[in-house]
Amino acid sequence: MKDADLQWTLERAADAVRALCARECPVLLVLGSGLGGLAEEMESPVRIPYGDVPGFAVSTVPGHSGGFLIGDLCGVPVIVMQGRVHFYEGYPMWQITLPVRVAHLLGAQTMIVSNAAGGINRDFRVGDVMLMTDHINLLGMAGHNPLIGPNLDTLGPRFPSMTAAYDPALRQAALRVAAAAGVDLKQGVYAGLAGPSFETPAELRFLRAIGADAVGMSTVNEVLVARHAGMRVLGFSGITNVARLSQDEGEPPSHQEVLEAGPKIAPRMLAIVKGVLGKWT
Repeated sequence: MKDADLQWTLERAADAVRALCARECPVLLVLGSGLGGLAEEMESPVRIPYGDVPGFAVSTVPGHSGGFLIGDLCGVPVIVMQGRVHFYEGYPMWQITLPVRVAHLLGAQTMIVSNAAGGINRDFRVGDVMLMTDHINLLGMAGHNPLIGPNLDTLGPRFPSMTAAYDPALRQAALRVAAAAGVDLKQGVYAGLAGPSFETPAELRFLRAIGADAVGMSTVNEVLVARHAGMRVLGFSGITNVARLSQDEGEPPSHQEVLEAGPKIAPRMLAIVKGVLGKWT
């Protein structure tokens, strides 16, 4: 997409959201598979389906209801992405990440992002929450990066740094909140793949060898766009299944397994997110 077209699309989408709810929100929350229950804690949210916003793609995946929620959580004005679209659904990168850029235009300076992930680290169990310390952008390494193409200087620099993609101060705050809440918050590196097929045992062994602790099919592109815009990022992976590193390690993974793990993860993640948000009040 040409930079002028992207600017026009962004402004048109932001204007459409403002027409339905004219609030500036400093925080964007991105909710992954099975974790949409976090939105139930919001106070009097305004729901804006993605289909009502020009340029937004509509999710085709069960567990991703697909809409902005704008309201208060822990007394903080927030925009919630209840569901997301994925590269494997056939959408271009610019459209996948458009909601993050629109949220930034609407005032978001911090993004708290969550995802459902397979646990590669052998110390992880289903229901664990992993604090993302870094990521491995395998999609980007293969030539699929949302920042490819003409750079719009009003959005961010041509060559943004990813040295500290996940804000160190926010990570420390999350660890303190988790400890106070009695949540055993794991830490690790997230590997982002395209999907939609789950990984082979050989691929999972490869990911473990290069330092990945969890693997999923989202999040990295949103983080790239947020950091490009100068937003602070805090990321969590809900461990919904344990990776099978050989063919004889139990039943193969399924999306149903991902959805069923969500209710186990949500209370732990909610406690952490609410605690971190409390520092804004």
